Amino acid sequence: MLRTRFDSYIMYFVVRSPRNAAIVFAVLLQAGIPHLSDGAPGGKTEVLPMEKAAPAAVVIEAAGTEADLRRQMRAKNGVAELENGSVRFSLAPSGSYGFIAPKQLGMALVTQSPDLILERISSSSGSYEIHKLADGSGLLVGFVENEVVSQIRPSERPKSVRLFLYSGSCSKATKIAAVPLTKLMVDQMPRRIDSRKTDGPVLLEMDLQGTANRKAPSQ
Repeated sequence: MLRTRFDSYIMYFVVRSPRNAAIVFAVLLQAGIPHLSDGAPGGKTEVLPMEKAAPAAVVIEAAGTEADLRRQMRAKNGVAELENGSVRFSLAPSGSYGFIAPKQLGMALVTQSPDLILERISSSSGSYEIHKLADGSGLLVGFVENEVVSQIRPSERPKSVRLFLYSGSCSKATKIAAVPLTKLMVDQMPRRIDSRKTDGPVLLEMDLQGTANRKAPSQ
């Protein structure tokens, strides 16, 4: 109780003037008083939802049709179809999956938006599938080329991998993968593999980082 009231008086004094702030922090340092933002007794600090560890990438190397591989990935990640037609990722129930149009996905990733709009049923060709895991974290699902499969695995991945993620299976990319949203750095929009085929797969080029670099959607 005393510590709480003390912190309150200190913060009031600080916000009155930058000069006050300098004086307060100098006194605290000399007095050896713990920092005002210290965690609970015992040295434990609460970890905010957006700071929790990102999930590991998931790859299924089995052969099969696109529909079958998607079913295997959903089962492995423990997700089921959304019940509502459209919902923000942050409001979607844990353990669910939805789709996002390539343009909306590209805008969200390029601008590092902390939230995404998911659809129960894909409304445009080239949409990407997104899984919301039981812990609330998100995975972006797509197809990759065989030679990059080993690089996606957490135990074998270097600090950063330049990743080409296709929205659907094609001759170049036959392995399905799910990569953590918070580890993606994107500097360009998704593009059609063949501009003459408006219903064909879309390609998103990005960096898969070794550590999380984006804010996770608010829970």
